[in-house]
Amino acid sequence: MAIGPVQLLVLGFNHPNFHGEVIKELERLRDSDTVRVIDALAVHKDAEGELEVAHLSNLTTDEAVELGSKVGALIGLGIEGEEGMEAGAVAGAEAAADGVQVFDDEQAWDVLADIPNDSAAALLLIEHHWAVPLRDAIARAGGFRLSDGFISPLDLVEIGLLEAAEAEQLHAMETAATAKE
Repeated sequence: MAIGPVQLLVLGFNHPNFHGEVIKELERLRDSDTVRVIDALAVHKDAEGELEVAHLSNLTTDEAVELGSKVGALIGLGIEGEEGMEAGAVAGAEAAADGVQVFDDEQAWDVLADIPNDSAAALLLIEHHWAVPLRDAIARAGGFRLSDGFISPLDLVEIGLLEAAEAEQLHAMETAATAKE
């Protein structure tokens, strides 16, 4: 089975107030075969910047064994200890030897540095199942991805997709935690 486009979502929480809603929504998306959570981590950064990490996942046991700790490997967090860091280095070297161009330090995204001290984050590595047929059709037509990104609700006002008040409300909801209380 071909893997769908994969996205890393980093969601910040100043004061986590979980009631199961996020997990329930991820399970609904999984049940509808829209997305699959490949791996997920909960990261707490204390006031001094020290990290505490816990695995989160809605994978079956077999999927978890097959996929391992992908988020930790992707962001350079040695969750699997020395052995995991070594395995990641070997895999990267093998990919480079096979002609696969991996990103360099200038292109790297320091996810952990983006998490403010005295806050928490959920790091979700999500596979977009819904996009596989579209991606494959684009490839068959000779197309390829040049870039991608989420568009701010504020930018949607200019093109008439949202009213200003609704855009401001959505923008405030999406960025509320960036202004610490």
